[in-house]
Amino acid sequence: MRKLLRLLFHHFYHRFAWTYDFVAAFVSVGRWKDWILTALPHIRGTRILEIGFGPGHLQVELNRQGFQALGLDESREMASRARKNLFRNGFPSALTRGYAQSLPFAANSIDSVVATFPSEYIIERRTLAEIHRILKPGGRLIIVPTAWIGGRSLADFAARWLFRISGQAAALTDNLTSRIDSIFSESGFLVEMFRAEVRQSTVLLVIAEKIA
Repeated sequence: MRKLLRLLFHHFYHRFAWTYDFVAAFVSVGRWKDWILTALPHIRGTRILEIGFGPGHLQVELNRQGFQALGLDESREMASRARKNLFRNGFPSALTRGYAQSLPFAANSIDSVVATFPSEYIIERRTLAEIHRILKPGGRLIIVPTAWIGGRSLADFAARWLFRISGQAAALTDNLTSRIDSIFSESGFLVEMFRAEVRQSTVLLVIAEKIA
């Protein structure tokens, strides 16, 4: 079941990227963009890299707030959609296609790295080693791995069911909870976890600060 879901998510993020905003809004009952924006208060510095920028909504907001926004994503389709989104809002794009395990940025050159609703790659040691390399001393990695929907409407109940059967968010959260101390500490990060309340839902945030 997990392999089938990963295959479906792959196509959703690539071939069917044009459906992303609709599906994300549907499964979150309209909260998706608000969930993504919970990362903003935890950003440190001005030069910000977003890994897995998707259709570019956080990129737009980073530019709007005056940050120097950079983006990396391996999906050609998402890169195209993000560039159009930025252009439509009057902002330039500084987007790169690539993988988190091999970041095309100089050492100690990024103030904060952000990843919202990534898959398990974000806690792989190769990924964390690369993020640690490019972050300035004291820089931050901000991860928004999952959210839990409250509310008592029929749509909220349906959304909770969809999140439960997909299992992807739960798997990432379980990995973070059980492995957070060892993996992040070994990779040179000091980690804290926070929860943000957003419109009858709870968003989990993981803040990892470079300490070595």
